[in-house]
Amino acid sequence: MYRGGAEQKIRKYLIDNNFVDCVIQLPSNLFFGTSIATCIMVLKKGKPDSRVLFIDATNECIKVTNNNKLTQANIDRIVNTFAGREEVEHFSHLASYDEISENDYNLSVSSYVEAEDTREKVDIVKLNAEIREIVAREQVLRDEIDKIIAEIES
Repeated sequence: MYRGGAEQKIRKYLIDNNFVDCVIQLPSNLFFGTSIATCIMVLKKGKPDSRVLFIDATNECIKVTNNNKLTQANIDRIVNTFAGREEVEHFSHLASYDEISENDYNLSVSSYVEAEDTREKVDIVKLNAEIREIVAREQVLRDEIDKIIAEIES
C-alpha cells in the first residue's frame, strides 16, 4: 500500500486509470493464522469521479480469545459508509486524485484517516492549582517538622 518500486508503479497505474474505489483497513488478528492487519482494496471500472474512499475499520471488532471478530454492527457500519461514500471523522475520508498523487500514490489508510486522539485531556490550569496546593501543604509540614526538630535540639 505504500512501498516504492514496482508496487508504486502498480498503484500509480490503478489510480491514474481511476480503478481504485475504496481501501478498507481491517483490524489485526481477524483471520486465522495471521496476526497482521489486512486491507480490502475495492476496484471498480467506470467510476463517476476520481476520488478514493479510505475507511479505517481497525477498531470495528470485538475480542474473542486471541482473535478479533467483526460483529454484524461492525460490518453494517463499514458497508453503509462504503455504500454512502461518507466522510466520518476518525473513520473515513474521501481523497481526491491530487491528494493521492501528492502523497506518492500511497494507499495506506492511516495516511488519509486521522486516528482519534484517545489520550486523557489535562486541564493545565487545574493541574497547576493542585501543584500549588501540594507545595503549600508541603511547606506547612516542613515548618512543623522544623519546630519539632528545634524543640528536640533545645
